[in-house]
Amino acid sequence: MDLHSRHAQLFPVLTGLQIEVAKRFASGKAKRFGPGEPVSSIGDRNVPAWLVLSGRLDVFGKIGSRAETAIVSYGAGQFSGELNQLSGRPAMAGSRAGHDGCVAIPFDATHVKALIIGSAEVGEIIMRAYILRRVALIDSGNSGTVLVGHDGSSALRALQVFLSRSGYPHVVLDASSEGEGHDLVERLGIQENDLPVLVCPNGTVLKRPTEPEVACCLGITPKLDPDTVYDTAIVGAGPSGLAAAVYAASEGLNVIVLDERTAGGQAGSSSRIENYLGFPTGISGQALAGRALNQALKFGAEVALPLKISEMSPPVPGSRRSGLINLRTTDGRSILTRTVVVASGARYRRPGISNVSDFEGAGVSYWASPIEAKWCENRDIVVVGGGNSAGQAIAYLAPKVSNLHLVIRRDLAETMSTYLIERIAALPNVTMHIGCEVGSVSGDPSLLSVKIRNLRSGTETDLDVRQVFMFIGADPNTSWLCPHISTDRSGFIVTGLTFDPFIKQELGRGSLPLETSVPNIFAIGDVRAGSTKRVAAAVGEGAAVVSQIHTALGHLEGRLTSSPANTAPTAQIQSH
Repeated sequence: MDLHSRHAQLFPVLTGLQIEVAKRFASGKAKRFGPGEPVSSIGDRNVPAWLVLSGRLDVFGKIGSRAETAIVSYGAGQFSGELNQLSGRPAMAGSRAGHDGCVAIPFDATHVKALIIGSAEVGEIIMRAYILRRVALIDSGNSGTVLVGHDGSSALRALQVFLSRSGYPHVVLDASSEGEGHDLVERLGIQENDLPVLVCPNGTVLKRPTEPEVACCLGITPKLDPDTVYDTAIVGAGPSGLAAAVYAASEGLNVIVLDERTAGGQAGSSSRIENYLGFPTGISGQALAGRALNQALKFGAEVALPLKISEMSPPVPGSRRSGLINLRTTDGRSILTRTVVVASGARYRRPGISNVSDFEGAGVSYWASPIEAKWCENRDIVVVGGGNSAGQAIAYLAPKVSNLHLVIRRDLAETMSTYLIERIAALPNVTMHIGCEVGSVSGDPSLLSVKIRNLRSGTETDLDVRQVFMFIGADPNTSWLCPHISTDRSGFIVTGLTFDPFIKQELGRGSLPLETSVPNIFAIGDVRAGSTKRVAAAVGEGAAVVSQIHTALGHLEGRLTSSPANTAPTAQIQSH
């Protein structure tokens, strides 16, 4: 993206009329800051956006031990902030008044979202600017966090992928060679077995951090109020889950979205989706997920990533909180909700190779991100699988590598879309191994030795490659579900079953098309039995389930209000 040509959209100046409209949504009165007076610090939570009325507001960033770097100065009629202003997450940049001071009006996260929704004209200007500013922060390297480790390390690459898919600005420094990374390790006294390390914007240093630890330090995972009762909890932030969040939140429901990793699900790892309606030139899965996530935040959905659900307890009739479903996370949190949408998708299927786990993240991958693509530049690679995910990866990777070996059990025409088959056929450096499988993987991350076995003849071909990409299907992500939810033989959730007459009488309604065998728990997207495994179908189910949630909440509200002994709060249903 050419950000230089979009300077006016990055830093728009509101007209006098637009400023008056914006003032109606402010969270406080105008405040005067003296020359050079601090306004906010890097790492501060819940930093408001500021609409500058006069003077100047200077914004600066800082990476690791580097000196402060000026990012931008906002003048009269300009809004400060970027996407973190929608969620109250820790600020990646600091700010102070300019040499002559400034006068500005604050807008906290709630009031920023109210402005974006309440004024279509001003809201569009601010939302576009915030998205472009996040892109600029990622590209600039002037703010965010620092990763230090050895190039090619599986742990380092895993954190790179996590931060990239989270849309979080970061800089990677190599600890192996002389330079800033090596100097930082020496200065902090970091031992070899402490790598990789992450330096948060507030200066906190994490040694060999897990993804949840990184998310906590960077404020990606929000603090949750254990007493909040949600209208619906959506488990899974893939296309179906994000679509459900957007539609439910836009219709006034109190929504939380949870995912054990990042937004996008399996679709988020697609380098280019070209058959999704409305994107004739295609869109990356990560870009699509990022847009959907920002939409959900705009309408007020709460998003908690990465947060893994370990257990789900269905409603207990007659209990003090009758009608509420309890979700428990692996870190001990409890989330109460009236309905649940299971959109947890599927997990990447692992091949039946005994030692494959030794190479995962360092030689064997289940996605093709720009990080892996850079690692494989001008080297040989193997791609395993004949579905559309494999086809998209091939089209993305082949122009960057020397030779690409495609290993498939069946002819591509049986499993892949025609446009991808035609594109692969035009690639000069793709060699197909049809009727074959990967028999073994050995070596080290810099050079893997791969045996390709012909399933009919039993003959083997040895290849030395940099990376193996596995796209061999997926299994449903349902290990956390309560045992009463019906699944098919493959573990996918069955929906639309007829309820037992007693349950039907208790509910005052029959089962709904996307409802599971447990009332008020729904399933959509890839995790649902019989679903079409396409992004558009997943988004459609995410939209469709919201009307069914309204129906379920309406009957649940009726049952709760008819029982004086029940103290649970009732859902606020918005007609639509």
